[in-house]
Amino acid sequence: MSLLLRRLLFTAAALLVLGAGAVAALQVLGKKETRDIPTARAQRGNLDLTVYTRGELRPLRSGMLVAPPVRGQLQITYLVKTGERVKEGDLVVEFDPSEQEYNIEQARSELLQAEQEITKSKADTAVQVAQDEVALLQAQFEVRRWELEVSRNELLSVIEGKKNDLALEEAKRKLAQLEGDIKSRRVTAQASVAVLEQKRNRQRIQLERAETDLKTLKVTAPFDGVVSLKDNMDASGGMFYTGMVLPEYRQGDLVSPGRTIAEVLDISQMEVQAKVSEIDRSRIQAGQAVKVEVDARPLQKFNGKVKAVAGQAVRGWFGDSGGAERKFDVTFVLDAAELPMRPGVTCNVQILGEEVKNALLLPRQAIFEKDGKPVVYVRRGPSFEAQEIKVLHRSESRVAVDGIPEGTEVSLADPSKAGGAVKPGKAAGPVLTGGKT
Repeated sequence: MSLLLRRLLFTAAALLVLGAGAVAALQVLGKKETRDIPTARAQRGNLDLTVYTRGELRPLRSGMLVAPPVRGQLQITYLVKTGERVKEGDLVVEFDPSEQEYNIEQARSELLQAEQEITKSKADTAVQVAQDEVALLQAQFEVRRWELEVSRNELLSVIEGKKNDLALEEAKRKLAQLEGDIKSRRVTAQASVAVLEQKRNRQRIQLERAETDLKTLKVTAPFDGVVSLKDNMDASGGMFYTGMVLPEYRQGDLVSPGRTIAEVLDISQMEVQAKVSEIDRSRIQAGQAVKVEVDARPLQKFNGKVKAVAGQAVRGWFGDSGGAERKFDVTFVLDAAELPMRPGVTCNVQILGEEVKNALLLPRQAIFEKDGKPVVYVRRGPSFEAQEIKVLHRSESRVAVDGIPEGTEVSLADPSKAGGAVKPGKAAGPVLTGGKT
């Protein structure tokens, strides 16, 4: 073999060795790129669909106690303390009655005066009617007398006859004027009495209103429950600022009419107000059984059920306006006849769900969304491949899926964002796992 041929063969062998080394180096580099990406394998198991959340105890009903709508300011003379139990009809708030008692006495005095004015007006009218009747009889007598005198005109001179005719006409004119005056005076008297009667009725209404206002100064409990006093909105003098703390109402405070003084909470049956995530919302239905563990009594659990689930989501949690996750309000009613806790106590709620048997499970962080469809990134050698799947059920930590074989290794992070290689994906379809489709 010539020297030239040997050199060519040696060069070719060297090139082959270098090519194999380059391929091996690329494989090592690919593994180095993906070895730091966390992965998990699809495994079969049981999936518990129980939902866990936190809530707050609230009474099933409550009744607001407000200051009565009377004129002027009111002063509290008696007030039940916060947390005190009351029965239906028990006195909770009482206000100073001195101003209303004065209004009653004044209205009663004005009513009596109006009734006396009516009596006087009727008596004056009766006297006037009697006088008018006498004057009317006199006027009628004068007309009759001159009629008789006129009947004798044939026996008298012409001048005397004319005098009798004029006297008769004057008597008739006076009679007609008197009848008109009597009629006018009677109408005026009736109108005056009607005005006085309206005044009396107005005074009577004021008296009744004052008596009603006096009764409203005693505010009683509408039903059995626990009293919760409200913040004194009149203590600030109309000035409010962020972080301002107002004291509760107490005896001696001045209150504006219409202010809410206290609230009676019916704790004979309690309910829990909570929020659940958008994912958990689909697994909750009205009537579903729940178990509630109150923070104040951690060793005791109460049974209940889902009362209602909101159809519209809100953002944030218990007054947190910065929450980005959509939440749904859920109300739970407890079976306990009467709980030994007060409203406002926080609690853990366990919404009992079904258990899915022998499901193919993956961690929730292994599920991604691509083009509006759920996918997983399946390891294919040194790289990952996007594989479309079907999500059957979700829990807080795991997801039941279909579309990949059992034991498939998937990424727990998006490889494209973690520096790994990603191949084009495949559509989800029936997969043979354990001899079943």
